[in-house]
Amino acid sequence: MKKFYLPILTIITSFISTPLLSNILSDLQIDSRYKIELFASGMDSPRQMAESSNGWLFVGSRRGGEIFAIRDTDGNGASDEKLIVAEGLTMPTGVSLFQGDLFFSEINKIWKIENIDKFLQNNSTDLPQKVLVTDNLPNDEWHGWKWIMHDKNGGLYTNVGAPCNVCVSEDKRHASILRLSNGSWDYVARGVRNSVGFDFHPVTQKLYFTDNGRDWLGDESPACELNKVDHEGSFYGFPYKHAMNVIDPEFGSLEPGFQFIDPIAELGAHVAPTGMTFYEGDMFPEFKNNIFITLHGSWNRSSKVGYKLIRVSLDDKGNVKTIQDFISGWLRNEKVSGRPAAPFVMRDGSILISDDKANVIYRVTANLPSQG
Repeated sequence: MKKFYLPILTIITSFISTPLLSNILSDLQIDSRYKIELFASGMDSPRQMAESSNGWLFVGSRRGGEIFAIRDTDGNGASDEKLIVAEGLTMPTGVSLFQGDLFFSEINKIWKIENIDKFLQNNSTDLPQKVLVTDNLPNDEWHGWKWIMHDKNGGLYTNVGAPCNVCVSEDKRHASILRLSNGSWDYVARGVRNSVGFDFHPVTQKLYFTDNGRDWLGDESPACELNKVDHEGSFYGFPYKHAMNVIDPEFGSLEPGFQFIDPIAELGAHVAPTGMTFYEGDMFPEFKNNIFITLHGSWNRSSKVGYKLIRVSLDDKGNVKTIQDFISGWLRNEKVSGRPAAPFVMRDGSILISDDKANVIYRVTANLPSQG
């Protein structure tokens, strides 16, 4: 079997210099009740994260083609151990854990490593065996990277982005969110241009998902979206209608025969939401059942927007009450120091944010008063 090329207890090194990283952290703006620090570095374009019962954090490296396992072994709040558990992959951005098995995605495949904690506990120097779950997915690279997640019953969900800016694809799986069932895919949501983040409400278990709006309709249109699935298989508008009321100039005159479901919130044009999670931890009870969304940032706009982590609070019916910036500062005077890619809530209640430009993971904890 193939060997790890990182030994056990590897000290993580960064792709960016220490002074530059210090500048990034000092520029970040967060409420004084909270603090943000470096948790891990040295991974090429980290995205989605998942944590095992033994405290291993798994993260995909979209450009590096690897799945990392990292861990804080000395309890100082930063990772000091890093292993590679899979490599040679194509855009492996999605990770999920279910009943001790680690699942991870490529563009057109999903794999699993069974009983990953037991394997890592054995201190093996071999790469673990990966088992193919499915290769029955489109292989388009445009919007092709996958976010994956399990529901409480073990259903495996993923997104299939549209292979274009705006189009109607012959493969009906494009522009959707799907659930794997007995080797085939069920439609959870259709008419979804490119969702790169979804999660289940902790109480209702309804699926909430973000969607990236189309390009080339101007600086302020259309807005990216936050959506809720009340009825599986519902149609969310793409490519005929975008956001609340933007009719597509090319496809809007067509009659698709579907009732469109409007988003529950507009997040702003070109902000590019790429990850979201509900808060279920105990460290910050004020955030219970709030949604955290990373806005990866714009490219198709005359001035940049996004590049922040926002917090969405909901009412008892699951509708949006407020949307507030939680962390900003990755964008200053049109210069970008980082691109927040995905949030994650650890078992201790702290919040992690991956950054696939600076190639780091940040950790947010309570800013406790110093002991005098």
